[in-house]
Amino acid sequence: MTNRLNASLERILPEKRLFLRPDDETRFVRLRPLTQLAALGGITLAFGWTLVASSVLAIDAMGAGSSRDGIIHTQAAFEERLTQLSQERDARAAEALAAQNRFTVALEQVSQMQSQLLAAEERRRELEAGLDVVQSSLRDALANRDGQQAVADAAGTDAAADPARRAEVTAALDIVTGELRQAADERATAVQEAEQARQAVAELSVERAQILARNDEILTQLEDAVTVSVEPLDEVFRSVGMNPEDVLETIREGYSGQGGPLTPMGYSTRGDAALTNSETKANQIIVTLDQMNTYRIAMEKLPLAMPVKQSFRYTSGFGRRWGRAHEGVDMAAPVGTPVHATGDGVVIHAGRQGAYGNLIKIQHELGVETRFGHLSRIRVKVGQRVSQGDLIGDMGNTGRSTGPHLHYEVRMKGRAVDPMSFIKAASNVQ
Repeated sequence: MTNRLNASLERILPEKRLFLRPDDETRFVRLRPLTQLAALGGITLAFGWTLVASSVLAIDAMGAGSSRDGIIHTQAAFEERLTQLSQERDARAAEALAAQNRFTVALEQVSQMQSQLLAAEERRRELEAGLDVVQSSLRDALANRDGQQAVADAAGTDAAADPARRAEVTAALDIVTGELRQAADERATAVQEAEQARQAVAELSVERAQILARNDEILTQLEDAVTVSVEPLDEVFRSVGMNPEDVLETIREGYSGQGGPLTPMGYSTRGDAALTNSETKANQIIVTLDQMNTYRIAMEKLPLAMPVKQSFRYTSGFGRRWGRAHEGVDMAAPVGTPVHATGDGVVIHAGRQGAYGNLIKIQHELGVETRFGHLSRIRVKVGQRVSQGDLIGDMGNTGRSTGPHLHYEVRMKGRAVDPMSFIKAASNVQ
């Protein structure tokens, strides 16, 4: 069967002979058509795989290169939205406080009107009691007058004093009647004002309830927004092998300053369940915003950027290679390609070190260290503080290297971790 295949391929791929001529003899190697076909097929497959892999890696590199800008843009948009929601929440809280003040003033007015109404009612009762006394005295006076009139008629005495007595009683009745009429008018006015005050209180209660409902809706939206935004940040730190609680605790220890004068706290003696619920939500939102801000500070301290911003090719990943551990990723590009710091930190090594060749070590916060090996030129010094994106060296072929490339490592507390987890974490924040 092999001979038939060779015979069929003879017209396309004729047999080749490779002659080897040492000093004393001549040898040759026969390359049959089937062998040539297998070699061509292997070369074609290898070239195709290399082309596809390079395209995929180039696309990944371009996407990772823009991840930092996406993070900054997303964070700025989210902070702007949070600011808007916070301003609207403060406005609603101010409206609720104003409504509460108006409600309190209305209650005080109603209390004053009720006091006036009770005073008018007490005065009316006193006047009615006085009127009863006056009427009793008038009846006694009339009875006494009738008796005296009878005696006068019988005795024939002069009754010239009776008209003066009647005028005095009539004047007293007029005074009592005027006082009663004035008390009745004041009572009617007080009742009308009290009714108007009750209506105003009812309207203020409805307005206050609407403001509280709207305020609660805004607080709920804001609470949901910040809760959803914290989850991807929490996942970022877990994906790179860091405990989010430890990260937050470390950042808070470094940002824990307090101060300012202390003023006495004010407490309300009335109490309001709705306002207490809103305050609870607002306090929870403040706690979540503080957590998100702490995460943001931690994100700025992690080496999440790409060390090479120009075109390159991944030639080796993190893990086992040739039976040994490869503790970083290799990025191949021409000699002299700029190498940038992937995060803020301090240079702790800048020189030659064994198989690394020319090596730069940068110590970041949170126990993270980055290494840049095989450089052709080092542009920083030990003790120098660098920021993310700063130029620190040029790509080269020093140390144990088969060609110009950058060996990039990330270590956490001395343990090597996959640098791609940090690069992918930056894109996940988007």
